[in-house]
Amino acid sequence: MAFHSFFRNFAAGMGTIKPSKAILCMIAVLLAMTVSAATTVSKMKYPGGKYYIWRYTLKDKQGTSYSLDHPGRWLSHKSIERRRRQGLPLDSTDLPVSHQYLKNIEKSANEFAHQDKKNPKEWTLIGTSRWQNTVLVHSNDTTLLRQLATLDFVKASCQVWVSPDSIERGLPKIKVHDKWNPWDSIRGEHYGNGRDQIEMLNGHRLHSIGHKGKGMTIAVLDGGFQNCDQIPILQKANILGEKDFVYPNSTHFYRETDHGTKVLSAMAANEPQILVGTAPEARYWLLRCEDQQTEQPVEEDYWTMAAEFADSAGVDIISSSLGYNEYDRHLGDYRLRDLDGQKALISRTASMLAGKGIILINSAGNLGIGPWKKITFPADANDILTVGAVNYDKRVAPFCGVGPTQDGRVKPDVMALGSPASLISGRGTVIRDMGTSFSTPVVAGLVACLWESLPNKTALEIINLVRQTSSQHEEPDNVYGYGIPNFWRAYMIGKVE
Repeated sequence: MAFHSFFRNFAAGMGTIKPSKAILCMIAVLLAMTVSAATTVSKMKYPGGKYYIWRYTLKDKQGTSYSLDHPGRWLSHKSIERRRRQGLPLDSTDLPVSHQYLKNIEKSANEFAHQDKKNPKEWTLIGTSRWQNTVLVHSNDTTLLRQLATLDFVKASCQVWVSPDSIERGLPKIKVHDKWNPWDSIRGEHYGNGRDQIEMLNGHRLHSIGHKGKGMTIAVLDGGFQNCDQIPILQKANILGEKDFVYPNSTHFYRETDHGTKVLSAMAANEPQILVGTAPEARYWLLRCEDQQTEQPVEEDYWTMAAEFADSAGVDIISSSLGYNEYDRHLGDYRLRDLDGQKALISRTASMLAGKGIILINSAGNLGIGPWKKITFPADANDILTVGAVNYDKRVAPFCGVGPTQDGRVKPDVMALGSPASLISGRGTVIRDMGTSFSTPVVAGLVACLWESLPNKTALEIINLVRQTSSQHEEPDNVYGYGIPNFWRAYMIGKVE
């Protein structure tokens, strides 16, 4: 979701409730910041003219050069071992897209592109999805794209991106603070500014017996990780690598938005008396799959490709603070009745993760007081933990998306501090920011610690354990879900099961 939409929907929703003076002041400040930012952004015409991306869903995987008998050709040992440990067999969805079909797409596209030798068409195959059996093609010619849709092995096709008229000009370089402000330090407090968000979930007790995420791998799916390579507190984090799935890839990976920086810091920060995150000893992959320049359905494909990469790399947990429901020019907008865990491509992918042995923790979304009100996609997915936000008094934040799903499942699943949470900004400073985006990694990190302490549990068993030991598990509802998790209680019960 484009992050400016939080402010837009937050303000729009205030017409439905009676705001306090504090909230009105906060809205005024946020709107002023948003307007100020909008007026200072320099725009430029989208380079190269009009381009499009189409998604092609293939009929089958005939002609694949891979076999389920030899998964090590495309999956890491850690990925295979994760499934073996949980008793999860590989199936046809795990096989890569048919190499023969890809060759046929290439041949057909090249033939069509060069029919007019004086004016050849441009095209690029930019990605595939194993699990959805799809292919993404980028071109400046819609006739070429329609031609590919007629190939006999293509089951369905649709446009998922069109170039915008203009984009932001360049990326600003943000100076990183290499020293802490005196007021950022809380002397004698190990967790520093992160104390409330950890203790609310009883996560500090897991830490006290040595479970801080060691041996667990978390993939962070987000829009950008500004200055994560320079911020001292995050340079201490165990970052395994980074990968960009947005087309075209960013020329400056660590100069995109700092949304992912904040998310990562809630888990990976480890600076006593300043900020300690929920899983400071875990390992992390930073995966960029949100396009800041536009908001279009192709971002569901990018998210899917990132999730599949996380699977192949052997990731245990995905923390995703992204959600979609409305797109630029209303191309592919969703309706409330689509919240069934299967309608949206991104939700179908998310619903598959537990079956691959991965736990997805996803934000509920911040549209609770806008016209949409409900959770966003893929928060509606099956077998994941959807996280809402509460304030320091454990009251639900007014912006938090609500459930249920269209098929009647409780959403969100659990709640955590996100109004506000303590984080590290792209400048390397301690800040407090609001949103289910930031309650989500608080939970994700502690799920890693819990799973570290109960390594024989499956992904589904850990998900159910977190739900069943939350504060209102006996009477869950579609505003507060199963309640505030109690990770110590989950650990104690999980030990004897």
